[in-house]
Amino acid sequence: MSSQEAWIREPLVLGDKSYHDISNDIARPIEGKANKQWWIVFTISIIAMLWGVGCILYTIGVGIGTWGLNKTVGWAWDITNFVWWVGIGHAGTLISAVLLLFRQKWRMAINRSAEAMTIFAVVCAALFPGIHMGRIWMAYWVLPLPNQFGSLWVNFNSPLLWDVFAISTYFSVSLVFWYIGLIPDFATIRDRAAKAAKPISQTVYAIMSFGWSGNARAWHRFEEISLVLAGLATPLVLSVHTIVSMDFATSVIPGWHTTIFPPYFVAGAIFSGFAMVQTLMLVMRKVVNLEEYITINHIELMNKVIMLTGSIVGVAYITELFMSWYSGVEYEQYAFLNRASGPYWWAYWAMMSCNVLSPQVFWSKKLRRNITFTFILSIIVNIGMWFERFVIIVTSLHRDYLPSSWTMFYPSWVDIGIFVGTLGIFFTLFLLYARTFPVLPIAEVKSILKSTGSQYKK
Repeated sequence: MSSQEAWIREPLVLGDKSYHDISNDIARPIEGKANKQWWIVFTISIIAMLWGVGCILYTIGVGIGTWGLNKTVGWAWDITNFVWWVGIGHAGTLISAVLLLFRQKWRMAINRSAEAMTIFAVVCAALFPGIHMGRIWMAYWVLPLPNQFGSLWVNFNSPLLWDVFAISTYFSVSLVFWYIGLIPDFATIRDRAAKAAKPISQTVYAIMSFGWSGNARAWHRFEEISLVLAGLATPLVLSVHTIVSMDFATSVIPGWHTTIFPPYFVAGAIFSGFAMVQTLMLVMRKVVNLEEYITINHIELMNKVIMLTGSIVGVAYITELFMSWYSGVEYEQYAFLNRASGPYWWAYWAMMSCNVLSPQVFWSKKLRRNITFTFILSIIVNIGMWFERFVIIVTSLHRDYLPSSWTMFYPSWVDIGIFVGTLGIFFTLFLLYARTFPVLPIAEVKSILKSTGSQYKK
């Protein structure tokens, strides 16, 4: 990688930093005490998590009759939340793997936290299929294990089983990729703890760094395994949400039975994932004082990705509408007419407004570089993507082929509590991560200092 970069490019590291400054700035949240803002957000997250855990235990004890489901709408908030969380988990691998393969230096300020977000989002997503079984202690039945039930095997033709394989593979590769990237930084924290005479921290980070020495051979192997894992993870970015979309696309339900779902779901997942990364990074750069590493330039580049993927999602919505009309199938036509003008019209138009119209404002450079506006819009995008999954699932089910079975879905307090609880779990894990792991890759930020640091571009 060239050490020189065109002067016209904006610096990615501001403030005339030295290598020592980078280590100090990134290690400060780990070595120091948590500030007041961190404790406030952590307390709120813990309360939400405990409420959600209570609702989950209540569901397991009483049954999924505590949810708002009925005979017509058998999937609703649970699967909506599952798909939403899997989508949010997409951006981490995209930033880490795809942008690494394309040698994009700007990814280094955001890839570590995006990867962590992937792990925590997939953990939240995995809760919902387990709870939805009703008998969570039998969750192992989804795995093709030898058994004593007369060779009772899972249905390998079911996309729900493909989900199990896709998401477990995605989680495993993402976890390994994330952890391997952390090893050199754990060694840095280990060495700093030794100098500061903190034996407990030194021991913990020594174990976590696997005896990293930092010699040329170790770095050579580190670079090789990073590229190999990036190559493995890149197809997963496309395959995981493709397989999630097949939960719907392989059925015969009007509004679901369409071949556009795989690319449409992948674009939507990247769209919502980048929006959540943006939300988290904007808060984190302020709370842990990393404005000189997560710059306005990073924010603008991410907003460009949000604008692109939002436009792709908009094209997918229009294509769906066109194909329902062009097909000449009255059931398909009615499914889309019902979405736009039926009893759930408000959810459909919220989805269209948040996902199609709102990202288009990022054509304005001034708004792309406005932090407050970006933060608000990143939340709006994730609200819109939640409504997209709700519209696809509930509006396609609540009015089926038999008018006598038409009904409405209303979430119960348990539905809402479990969703709020997963938000609590997600933010609790992320806040603990920010206090114990380096939120930026120390070694990688140092590697781009001389090519993109502000003092070297004068």
